[in-house]
Amino acid sequence: MRFGSTALAVVALSGIGACAQPARLPAKAIDLNRDGAVAIAEGDLEKAEARIALALEYNPRFTEAWVNLGTVEMSRGNFERAHHDFVKARDLNPDLPAPHHALGLLADREGQIVDAERYYRAALKVDPGFAPARINLARRLFEQGALEEAREQFLRTTQVAPEFVEGWTGLGETLLRLERAGEAQEVIAHARARFGANPGVDLLEARLLLRRGAFAEAEERLSPLARTGDRPGSSVALSWLAIALIGEGDVNGAIDAARRAIAIDPDDRVARYALETARRTH
Repeated sequence: MRFGSTALAVVALSGIGACAQPARLPAKAIDLNRDGAVAIAEGDLEKAEARIALALEYNPRFTEAWVNLGTVEMSRGNFERAHHDFVKARDLNPDLPAPHHALGLLADREGQIVDAERYYRAALKVDPGFAPARINLARRLFEQGALEEAREQFLRTTQVAPEFVEGWTGLGETLLRLERAGEAQEVIAHARARFGANPGVDLLEARLLLRRGAFAEAEERLSPLARTGDRPGSSVALSWLAIALIGEGDVNGAIDAARRAIAIDPDDRVARYALETARRTH
């Protein structure tokens, strides 16, 4: 599992209730901002911008609205304008976690790894229970190879915000990387019981099947995940599907799956390993 492309989408600010606001905020401003957040989630950035801008006309000090406006700009690739909006939100109320976290998301998008981690930690200093920042901090630590620190952050997420599946799947993935498969299995089983059908849990269960050499069962779990409209998720599933197909002796199928994963994410290390392995045995 890769956290880089998926976690940002999963834990990006929804904008709904992300920041506590003064009671004197006009009800219309709150409604417009909430509608704008929904439009962001639906991918309608033009509608989102219009609604959030109107919310700010009602109250230019509406911190959450500035965060959401910055999220619109970040989604469009207007990073300089997004940075302005996020800094505006932070300056209006530095004691809220969402603006710090938003700056972390932006730094992540721009490849500024050190700054991203710093902003996530700033959000947690304000509110240790702000799960999106803790999940993204854990993801960042995982990608740096700081696996024990990542494990601790994911574990804390499961305690402070157990409703976030990313905490459980992140913990399971980290335990697998630490070669603590027994503990990982317990965590994954808990996630399955708590969340039911979930692509992240499906992927980790397939990983466990691969470890046991149950290649056909793993393929059965991975094949539907590889066909979803979620391109980053499909890429991850395809890379592990290639491993399963190698185990089954389907070298041509493995090469095809690995190439499809690399077409989505050229930096997919699992897919590249699978492709090299399959070619050697071809």
